[in-house]
Amino acid sequence: MKRVGLYFGTFNPIHVGHLIIANHMADYTELDEVWLIVTPQNPFKEKSSLLPDYQRLDLVRRAIEDNLKVRVSDVEFKLPKPSYTINTLAYLKEAHPSTKFSLIMGEDNLRSLHKWKNSEQILHDHTVYVYPRVLTIQEKEDLKPYRTNQLLANHPNIKKVDAPVMKLSASFIRNSIKAGHDVRYLLTEPVYKYVTEMNFYKK
Repeated sequence: MKRVGLYFGTFNPIHVGHLIIANHMADYTELDEVWLIVTPQNPFKEKSSLLPDYQRLDLVRRAIEDNLKVRVSDVEFKLPKPSYTINTLAYLKEAHPSTKFSLIMGEDNLRSLHKWKNSEQILHDHTVYVYPRVLTIQEKEDLKPYRTNQLLANHPNIKKVDAPVMKLSASFIRNSIKAGHDVRYLLTEPVYKYVTEMNFYKK
């Protein structure tokens, strides 16, 4: 049975931090592939801040075009909005019955997993690969109530992965582009070229 890790995100835009995590999970764990699931609408984010869905999908395709272990998926484009992980997992399991799907998320998302729709079922049915994240002061404050959650700390379906830690966010890149800063080393060359040509995030 093929083992696939699902890495969800708006990827607005996809940057080297996303790619380092995705490649690390594909290369250093028992996963056979990592699929980048481009989210058309995250229930916790305002849609107005996003590039159009297919432009973000195109950016991800350009970013991973030469990586055989990392794929991109538009599966959530076909599902009801807003997108909920539990619905996407059910759809993928039916469409790919011979594939075992796992989740990939940062430790901040793990500690707020209780906010997700049907989170207990997700954790019961799927392995969750968790990578470390550098948190802001506010994020640390927001997550304080969940730091001693032993259910999450000791759950058999949670696997902590010692992946590289990068303090890099898509919002930082968007703000930097808008302010006229050089972000060429924060994006892959094809993504940087396309973002520049299309004048994305300058307004």
